[in-house]
Amino acid sequence: MQENMKIINMSIDNPKSYNLIIGQSHFIKTVEDIHEMLVGSVPNIKFGLAFAEASGSRLIRTSGTSDKMIELASKNVEKLGCGHVFIIFLENAFPINILNALKNIPEVVNIFCATANPLEVIIGKSGQGAGILGVIDGSSPQDIEKKTDVIIRKNFLRKIGYKL
Repeated sequence: MQENMKIINMSIDNPKSYNLIIGQSHFIKTVEDIHEMLVGSVPNIKFGLAFAEASGSRLIRTSGTSDKMIELASKNVEKLGCGHVFIIFLENAFPINILNALKNIPEVVNIFCATANPLEVIIGKSGQGAGILGVIDGSSPQDIEKKTDVIIRKNFLRKIGYKL
């Protein structure tokens, strides 16, 4: 007899609003491949990576260039309790700098989010284990942008160097 699935939401602990990426991968090689991609993509990047195995030893594998980021990623992956999930916390880098390279790693199956917003992860739990169903990234929209909002958005992107 199958047990009914329970759906729960869990907040990601991110006390300093670091940028983070949550994804799903399928192989123990994930940790080394993501690490190599990150250090090869952004000079002096500070990051922490944690990946939860879903079979075998079922360990949380970690890597990174910042002990505090590794600890933050590890604690969140452990809290979620979902197999084949990874979390990357970034410092002095933005997801936009690495997302395409991350998506091109052969083991990476899915990216659920890339954000610095408050984040809730929607998890399905069954007798077999747990998996991510989706995320709630930030808050709901309040209005449609007006002409002044467009100007503010365009100026901001140029100020931070993402548009000329």
